[in-house]
Amino acid sequence: MQEISQQLGTLLLSAVPTILLFIVFVVAYQFLIQGPLGATLKQRRARTDGAVEDAQKAIALAEERAAEYAAKLRLARAEVYKVREQRVKQWGTERDAALDAARKAASLKVGEAKAALEAEAELARKSIQSSAAELASQVVRAVLPAVAGGSR
Repeated sequence: MQEISQQLGTLLLSAVPTILLFIVFVVAYQFLIQGPLGATLKQRRARTDGAVEDAQKAIALAEERAAEYAAKLRLARAEVYKVREQRVKQWGTERDAALDAARKAASLKVGEAKAALEAEAELARKSIQSSAAELASQVVRAVLPAVAGGSR
């Protein structure tokens, strides 16, 4: 057993420079490779996260602006519809006024035509009445000489 422990001691003693070299390499790896690599990865992650955050902010801003534009568009459309309705009402009022004026003018012309027709009819009646007496006397003269001539 002593021989095994002696061999183990020799083995450990010969492994010390390897262990020290391994520790030096691990420490050198930490300082020369792992440290700068970790810093680079942190920078990369920060830049990536920053870019993602910036992109999310830009998307949120774009969505906000799109919502604003949509709201403004809705307001503009509502205003256009309101103006359109006002114009339609105005045109309807103007049309009704024009129709009313045309009806009044037509009614006035009909009244004037009726009055003129009544005047002409009255004139024709007077003319017929005045000529009726004359026609009656002509008929009597025409009939009486024939009657008077036949009874003679």
